[in-house]
Amino acid sequence: MSRLLHPNAAHVADTLISRGHHGVVVNSPEGTHTAADAAAALGVEVGAIVKSMVFLLDDEPVLLLVSGAHNVHLEHTGERLGGTLARADLDTAKHATGQPIGGIAPVGHPTNLDTFVDQDLAGYAEVWAAAGHVNTIFRSTFTELVRITAGLAIDVT
Repeated sequence: MSRLLHPNAAHVADTLISRGHHGVVVNSPEGTHTAADAAAALGVEVGAIVKSMVFLLDDEPVLLLVSGAHNVHLEHTGERLGGTLARADLDTAKHATGQPIGGIAPVGHPTNLDTFVDQDLAGYAEVWAAAGHVNTIFRSTFTELVRITAGLAIDVT
């Protein structure tokens, strides 16, 4: 018997489908709270895991989709984006996305967030991202991720 998806994950699946993605979201009981957890559960390199992270660019929330192998260099990335970049607090991230930390998906938020995609994700044939709730994930490609998020590929390191 299959487990039902959490309502956030079902909403992400619907959003993915509406944007031309296959919309398959899976539950991962092993845990996907961190990029390392997700990589271990999937048997992939940590760099193929997409971390969906909310930042403030000149006090406006933006979404950065970052390879699990990277940390965002705030000063350099902010300069590339033409402003000052700072990490959003947990309440801001939850409000901007409607999803819990550790489960933030690239799509399915209450508003369209400006989205920037780590260009190094292009080095992986498949990438895996959270699907709106901890322990839910979906598979994509770099090109598809940029398309479904209307994102802009950038260097975040």
